[in-house]
Amino acid sequence: MRSRQVSLVLGGGGIRGLAHVGVLAALEDHHLVPAEVIGSSVGALVGAAWCAGAATDELRLLAHQIQRDDLFRIAHGDMALRRLRAPAIYRREPLADFVRGLLGDATFDDLARPLLVNTVDINTGAQVFWGSPGLRDVRVADAVIASCTMPGFLPPHRIGDRYFVDGAAAANLPVHPASRPDRDLVIAVDVSARARQDRAVQRLGFAAGFARGIELGIQRMDDVALRAWTRPPLLLVRPAVWHVELLSFRHNSELVEAGLRATHAVLDAPNAIPGPDAVGVYPRRRVRVEVLRDRCVGCGACVSAGPPGQFRLDDEGKAVATDPTPVWSPVDGYCVTQCPTSAIAVLELEPRIEAPLPHPPA
Repeated sequence: MRSRQVSLVLGGGGIRGLAHVGVLAALEDHHLVPAEVIGSSVGALVGAAWCAGAATDELRLLAHQIQRDDLFRIAHGDMALRRLRAPAIYRREPLADFVRGLLGDATFDDLARPLLVNTVDINTGAQVFWGSPGLRDVRVADAVIASCTMPGFLPPHRIGDRYFVDGAAAANLPVHPASRPDRDLVIAVDVSARARQDRAVQRLGFAAGFARGIELGIQRMDDVALRAWTRPPLLLVRPAVWHVELLSFRHNSELVEAGLRATHAVLDAPNAIPGPDAVGVYPRRRVRVEVLRDRCVGCGACVSAGPPGQFRLDDEGKAVATDPTPVWSPVDGYCVTQCPTSAIAVLELEPRIEAPLPHPPA
């Protein structure tokens, strides 16, 4: 296991990204040290600190101590004077000062471990991974600040003569740079709020509604990328952090422990690590799938969103599962959330990881 070439992808998710600290600690427990880290937003922040040489114990302490005012302070002056033309809801200085205090003036060549930071040019829409060849001579802190700059919440960050924002505008879980022949395993950590429902967002004001809209959009993009993934095999870790608000700082230690537990749960399972010749997304578990006919309206969303051939419409126009006990990866359940009437019930039958499936036909 130690000799495997592993890419670690750390996604964005606001304060929920403190779970990444627990993920790194769990990987160390398993002697599974990534050959590179690819980070977006808070994933870039945690990943950069680790790649700069910070020990996981130091990161735990920092995660426990950090407070909202350390990063986010409302731009009262801009909001009052410039109103809709204000650069953002929050001031740029607190986040920038924090990141620069953590990373100093280091460039990517100064880091102890390879790092890619996901950003987007706010004007051209180009996705830029700082740390790639030809993009290594900037300060890591500037790349991380840009990657953490959610449009509307924080002002775009200038690097050279261009302005950059949160890489989640293109990919919140930026896995595609890890699809390389010199990697034989990708571990991707998703700290989005995809499992959270019935939040009454409409009652919480425009900022909450805007943030939720962004979350839904980036989840769709991530799902598309993961459903199309082939190789190297990808091990998906989803810590139970969806109950925490994007900018809530009341659960810091809990978030770190959630990342630790989720990663251990995946890596400790039998046959957890797929072999280098496996394809697709893991872990895989056998489940029971049932369509509740009294709820099904025959819209066909499950047919288009589900695993190929998993659902069909019968003579009465109702959906049925062609295989009631399939082996599913974490992304195969996408169709459950897409059913507009919640007519698909899924029960896990085996809490163990299935052996790698054979290659798909060429």
